Amino acid sequence: MVVRVRLRSRVLVCPCGKTSRARYDTSRRRWRHVDFGRHRVLIEADIRRVDCRGCGRVRTEWMPWARPGARHTRDFEDMAAWLVKRMSKSAVATLLGSTWETIDALVARLVDEHLDTARLDGLYRIGVDEIAYRKGRKFLTVVADHDTGRVVFVGEGRNQHVLAEFLQSLGEAGRAPIEAVSMDMTAIYRKATTAHVPHAKICLDPFHVIKWASEALDLAYYGTSHLAAPIAVDGLTHAQTWQKVRGALRLPTEKHDPRRASIIEQLRRKHPRLHRAWALKEILRDLYRIPADHADDHLRRWITRARRSGINASVALARRLRHHRPGILNAIHLGLSNSLLEAVNAGIRLIQRRAHGYASLDNLIEMIHLCHGGLSTELPTPTR
Repeated sequence: MVVRVRLRSRVLVCPCGKTSRARYDTSRRRWRHVDFGRHRVLIEADIRRVDCRGCGRVRTEWMPWARPGARHTRDFEDMAAWLVKRMSKSAVATLLGSTWETIDALVARLVDEHLDTARLDGLYRIGVDEIAYRKGRKFLTVVADHDTGRVVFVGEGRNQHVLAEFLQSLGEAGRAPIEAVSMDMTAIYRKATTAHVPHAKICLDPFHVIKWASEALDLAYYGTSHLAAPIAVDGLTHAQTWQKVRGALRLPTEKHDPRRASIIEQLRRKHPRLHRAWALKEILRDLYRIPADHADDHLRRWITRARRSGINASVALARRLRHHRPGILNAIHLGLSNSLLEAVNAGIRLIQRRAHGYASLDNLIEMIHLCHGGLSTELPTPTR
């Protein structure tokens, strides 16, 4: 189905916004439109070229139903972009009666034109994390804005140079407002942060702090003799009982049922060392539940208690937390964590699974910006 369209206005509009009557030449062009049932729809019109004084060159005039330089209408592109966020490019191409290459080029152009550089303006609380995108230790560095929830940068590699390049690209004016950077416990990104934004506070992710405490508790569990003082649980064998013990140790106190509470009480009487390691883990969890004003004293008392516990794993954890104490307290006082980055990473993995992997890294980065970069995509005929 070919729909013939004729523009009534004699005034030519350049894509830059300037108007002119200086027509250079005319040619006929077709644009692919959204299908009408089983029929493929094409928009056909005579398009003119403008001798624009604003641009200083000859350009094709602006069309109200298509973006400059496009061979598809706005409705078709909006439909494709909305679907690509939720389906693979091959499925979208089949649904719209197009090709994978066409959909891929459409996404690339959409991201290139609409990924606003203004997203880098006014950054003052950002988070950084890495994600593996391919086997063989192939990583991406992802930077997100805590206030908008948008991904502002994706770079290949997992080292301080990738983050340093991003911070350098902001310039002095762009780095000055940054007051906090959240990250995990690895030292990779801390070096780049302290070198390029030394005034920013480094906030270490609370999840990794509790993870360290759980790992220290596991070491204490594995170092406990199961036969020295058996734990009794009705209806369970010795091996099953110690599986329940491990589950009770890992589960938060507020989720304990009477059986798990009984196990913890038996540990207090029969295995005081293991019970002490569990109590240290639970007390450390309180660090993120008490008022922020008391966090400094609470952490200092916990480190002292862990150092005097006589448990090697807890003593080593106390040394690590004392070394990272400023970053842990910054995260508490500013209320920042890397949960936003973990959510973005989950979205990236979904993008990869949906497409069964990406042969080109550029295609993957384009999809990350499309889905998590704040680009607005709406259906051409939304239903309310």
